[in-house]
Amino acid sequence: MLRRNFFKAIAAAGTFAALGRGALAAPEGWRRFEITYRLNLQEQKAPARVWVPVPQDALDYQRVIDLSWRSPVPAFVLWERASRAPIVSATWMESTSPRDIEITARVATRDRAGFCPDISTEERAEYLRPTASSPTDRIVLAKAREIVGARTDPIEKARAIYDWIVDNTFRRAETRGCGLGNIAFMLETGDMGGKCADINSLFVGLARAAGLPARDFFGIRAAESHVSKSLGKSGDITKAQHCRAEVFIESKGWLPVDPADVRKVVLEEEVPVDSEKVHALRERLFGNWEMNWVGFNYARDFTLPAQKEGPIGFLMYPYAETPDGIVDSLDPARFTYSVSAKEVA
Repeated sequence: MLRRNFFKAIAAAGTFAALGRGALAAPEGWRRFEITYRLNLQEQKAPARVWVPVPQDALDYQRVIDLSWRSPVPAFVLWERASRAPIVSATWMESTSPRDIEITARVATRDRAGFCPDISTEERAEYLRPTASSPTDRIVLAKAREIVGARTDPIEKARAIYDWIVDNTFRRAETRGCGLGNIAFMLETGDMGGKCADINSLFVGLARAAGLPARDFFGIRAAESHVSKSLGKSGDITKAQHCRAEVFIESKGWLPVDPADVRKVVLEEEVPVDSEKVHALRERLFGNWEMNWVGFNYARDFTLPAQKEGPIGFLMYPYAETPDGIVDSLDPARFTYSVSAKEVA
């Protein structure tokens, strides 16, 4: 879980601020990544405010080593209480001031295999609750019951939902960003195409409807993959956002899954879904994550602190508001930013 004593809200009055915990740096055998965001809102009206998702600690496989930023105005780490999402936010009040910020996070990860036992009764209830874009009634509940059938074992129920999604969804290349994650719309229209925020959110919603705590984990790819060429990205990772999914199995813990990446390989590597390669990947991604990826937050359908235009479906891209409203984070002509990653020794 996120260490609250590490992510305290602090002001960076001037040019530089840093949070760190050298003694808590990751042990040997973990991979270490340095992820840098560079944002510029110079072309936007003032006042302009930005919220940037940054990594958090996660169970026993991800640790934030330090977080720093350079900004001409005060910047803060904000805490979104319901989702435990750490967010760096800055506001430019004057139109004449430079409107840019650079944020650097150093994170350590290790590959996940099998269960991570860590959940409280409060968390179990939290990750069974429906959200606006991920309801658990009506068509979602009906579909979950149809998929699960007479199964009562939690792992069998989770596997049935996972297999149904792999077999019945597809990755659509032209979907903007990572999709919207509106799962009721997908089921009602029969349009089962999309990207990770659509496909993996569908797993989460169906799992919750079947009585299994589940959650999306929104993040970004940070290195090339040793598993499959289309499942990694290094260097310029500005467009490498990816969300994953987890399901909680009673008396065992959190199980990582990623049906969306199965469909990504089918599309981008042009291999049949019934091929040997996809069969092996399907088995691997039910219970394993290669941690060439860094997770930000579990937040769904929430309002950012001091946000005027909320709520938002999820926070995986930088988000900004000006007097003209929301700045489209998928429009590089209006919102200039980059994200880069490198693996460090």
